[in-house]
Amino acid sequence: MNFPEGIKYTEEHEWISLEGDVATIGITDFAQSELGDIVFVEVETVGESLGKNEIFGTVEAVKTVSDLYLPVSGEVLEVNARLADEPELINNDPFGEGWIIKLKVDNAADVDALMDADAYKESVGH
Repeated sequence: MNFPEGIKYTEEHEWISLEGDVATIGITDFAQSELGDIVFVEVETVGESLGKNEIFGTVEAVKTVSDLYLPVSGEVLEVNARLADEPELINNDPFGEGWIIKLKVDNAADVDALMDADAYKESVGH
């Protein structure tokens, strides 16, 4: 199980990496392993401003569909276009090529309030 340092995590199993006021967001290694083989990703919120904990899309695995929640408020700028043809990127590289969206963050300080790798690891029992 991979828990990279230097990024933040949520209780809903999303990760967020901030560069300036633009965040990259995906689901954690733990989340993808719990979901199993991901077969479809749907994000129809590009261009929308959403609040913290609002649903920005869904991930469909073989056995279930899971909502994706924003860790912080902001405007959804971009979705990872590669996921349309290669949703398995989330299973293979959740913190790299399997990122899901880019978000223009309303308040960068909100990111600091999220869990670090150690806190997240503890929250999932690792």
